[in-house]
Amino acid sequence: MTIRMNRRTAIGLGTVATAGTVLGTAVPAAADPGGEAAEADPRGVDRSRVAARIAAVYRRESGRAGGNWQAYVSVAGAGGPLVAVSESADLRIEAYSVNKIAVAVAVLDKVDRGLLALDQQVEVTAEIVVPGGDGIFSLDGAHPSLVTLGHVLANLLTVSDDTAVRLCGLVCPAAEVNQILVTKGFPNTQVQPVANPNRFFLGTSTPRETHDLLRALVGGTLLSPASTDVVLRLLRSPVAFTDGVRREMSSAERARIATKAGWFVDARHEAGVIFDTAGAPLVTYALFADGQAGADDFGATHPAVQARARWGRRALDLTDGLGGSGTARRGHPYRPSNGG
Repeated sequence: MTIRMNRRTAIGLGTVATAGTVLGTAVPAAADPGGEAAEADPRGVDRSRVAARIAAVYRRESGRAGGNWQAYVSVAGAGGPLVAVSESADLRIEAYSVNKIAVAVAVLDKVDRGLLALDQQVEVTAEIVVPGGDGIFSLDGAHPSLVTLGHVLANLLTVSDDTAVRLCGLVCPAAEVNQILVTKGFPNTQVQPVANPNRFFLGTSTPRETHDLLRALVGGTLLSPASTDVVLRLLRSPVAFTDGVRREMSSAERARIATKAGWFVDARHEAGVIFDTAGAPLVTYALFADGQAGADDFGATHPAVQARARWGRRALDLTDGLGGSGTARRGHPYRPSNGG
């Protein structure tokens, strides 16, 4: 069940206190009296201070956008991740398309076990296509057709194709998706079964579990190296979501960020990982929001999407010069083509 209520339980002064306590720093996370100008270049500043400043930006931007926010953000450190933001982090909520990452993980788990293959074909029938909505399967009008499972995942994680969810259900039914995720340690990140066992709604997660799933992914403990690369290559690609965290960035900066957004009704969510310039994971974020004005605005002008864009730019700037932690995963180079 989705639970929604008005709350700012761990933000404002609460998040400031939490950041100062969790990070063990004498520098208050609220040290942001001059807004943008007061947030100095973090080079040479300890990571706890960087995390506190990331929390201050989050507090400012979520407050400006209004509505309800549920979030969990960490900064990589030698002794483990430093928690920068924890607001309603264990609240189980509708994750919408952010849970397409979890669906992809379940499908690729079966690939890793030899039960599926990325080059195997699935049939796209007229009946399985979701009319309207997001993606390309509803646009081409060429049904029935055959596509590879790799093509399905590419559409699932880049343009967030809704029909791709149903195509994943053909090879990994709802019950199997949920069992795989439970086995991997994510009991709250679950799809919602329907009468047809091969179809499902995208279901629920918590900010902390979404964050932890991403941490496990980049840490190499969730999938094989090849399958891990598939997910990150798609989430970091130029055609992945650019209205939110990645909006105010160059193409090179965008390539450092693996991100997935989800939107439905009045919810506008996004989760992902910021990598350092060498490709090591640096900041992991799960930013869930609902209740803002503009429920019919699914574009870049929605208040929560604008807030994430400003937060993303500042998070990247604040971590400039910091190194990440763990396996370096360099992005695939973007080589634009003029056809031919």
